[in-house]
Amino acid sequence: MKSFISTSSLLLIIFLFSSVALAAEKPRLILQITVDQLRGDLPTRYYDRLGEGGFRYLWESGIVYHDAHHAHANTETIVGHTTLATGAHPAIHGMVGNLWFDRETGFTTYNVEDARYPLLTAGASVDANTEIDPTQRAARSDGRSPAAILVTTFSDELRSQSGGQAKAIAVSVKDRGAISLAGHSGTAYWFSKAKGEFVTSSYYLDQYPQWATAFNETNPAQRFAGKQWQLLRDQETYLFGDSDDRPWETDVGGFGRVFPHSYGDGTSPYFTTWLTLSPAGDRMVLDFAKQALVAEELGADSITDFLSVSFSSTDYVGHIFGPSSLESEDNILQLDRTLADLFTFVDQQVGLQNTLIVLSADHGGPDTPGYLASLGIPAGYVEPDNWDKAAAIARIKDTFNIEGKLIETYDHPYVYLSTDVKKDPRIDSRGIEAAIVEELSKFDGVALAVSSSALRNGNLPDTPLYRSVVRNFNPKRSGDVFIVFEPNWFINDFDGLTVASTHGSPWNYDTYVPIVFAGAGLEAKTVNRRVYTVDVAATLAAFMGTKPPSGSTGKPLVEVLNR
Repeated sequence: MKSFISTSSLLLIIFLFSSVALAAEKPRLILQITVDQLRGDLPTRYYDRLGEGGFRYLWESGIVYHDAHHAHANTETIVGHTTLATGAHPAIHGMVGNLWFDRETGFTTYNVEDARYPLLTAGASVDANTEIDPTQRAARSDGRSPAAILVTTFSDELRSQSGGQAKAIAVSVKDRGAISLAGHSGTAYWFSKAKGEFVTSSYYLDQYPQWATAFNETNPAQRFAGKQWQLLRDQETYLFGDSDDRPWETDVGGFGRVFPHSYGDGTSPYFTTWLTLSPAGDRMVLDFAKQALVAEELGADSITDFLSVSFSSTDYVGHIFGPSSLESEDNILQLDRTLADLFTFVDQQVGLQNTLIVLSADHGGPDTPGYLASLGIPAGYVEPDNWDKAAAIARIKDTFNIEGKLIETYDHPYVYLSTDVKKDPRIDSRGIEAAIVEELSKFDGVALAVSSSALRNGNLPDTPLYRSVVRNFNPKRSGDVFIVFEPNWFINDFDGLTVASTHGSPWNYDTYVPIVFAGAGLEAKTVNRRVYTVDVAATLAAFMGTKPPSGSTGKPLVEVLNR
């Protein structure tokens, strides 16, 4: 008698074998690298002088997406990091800016602040006198958590799929750079400038693990005392070698505008700040991440773990010196070595063939107006202090019979109407929003102003610019009017600190970032079609077979899946 296998049985067998093969191919480690303010052209701008094993490893061995962008309008740190983590636009994940005005509390909110979860280290909160990141000065508590992120992250889904067995750790200089990628269920560590060590909050742990305590006991910041940020190569070999001292560069606390930049003896109140606006900040993050990888045994078994490393120095250097500066150029070359060190270490501990690497950035960044002007490109600084705001406000208040305060606050990029105006049923808030839009559109440097009423109603032109503003709009957190400055125009005064350049716009220089996947048996490939940062989390989820993060709208990148 002839034996046979039915079609349905054959399909079941194929499915089971495919599932086993797929499971065997899953990496032991996901390494997600986010470089703060790494505009998409910067890794290849100095490609001829890059070493082996860093950017070259990614660009020559990985899948490189050359036309990758953020699709939202407010390109700030927490917004981009959370978009990469969740695969959702800020309208969905809720992190619409580094700051927003909370109408329930009546205070401006720093994105990851949470008074319920104080830091485990006493005295580790931000020192406002030396902090070059003024967004944190709005925080009314040193408590930190991911509670304000409204959806799940990929790392959350990875842990959920594994029944909590997968480990997820995120490290950064910035609290928001770590917290966003750790998600709701991982563990985040970040650098405290006040203490010169890595810290976390009680949201994550009741006490530090022994390895983290031991690392901090080595005084990671103090090892740079008495040292300098020196050029990696001979100055004449640099593209900007003859441009070491530009008038628009900022001297933060005596760090200087020319090489070498001295860290001093470690006693200056600016000491730890200087570390973060130089390659030293990334080196400290690297060392802590390496220790976490070993001590937590990430990638040590068949259950895929997750390690996020967010490097922040590129952002600080870009703000203080500009992306087209000798400092920025050297920082990229030094970051290249830091990446090579990281990849070598991961290869030794886990194996790059067992590790899926993805590198991207939370946003790009503009060149300084001074540099652009030297090339004949129109650019400049927006100076709201010189706007005739008083006359505009008086006209609006007179038109709508408003006696009290009209504007509550401006937290970039949103104007918030006063609470009294919002609550008064006699006042036509839609009409006031329209009037503010009309007045703002008259000011120098303003390209577009959009009211929240228009964003809610969807009665807007269907253009890329308007769509990016819509993707940034969350009705509970966004302000009443969204402002977009003209291309290459921005405010350069942050709470008294003058900076060379500032990101945060929907223009290409701020949205353009790299997306590269490498390792885990992927074959090198270059892709030139337009892709978006929301696709990163969607791709990781599809690669690992988890469900997509709860708010994800990204599309899996087929080149990564077709291996």
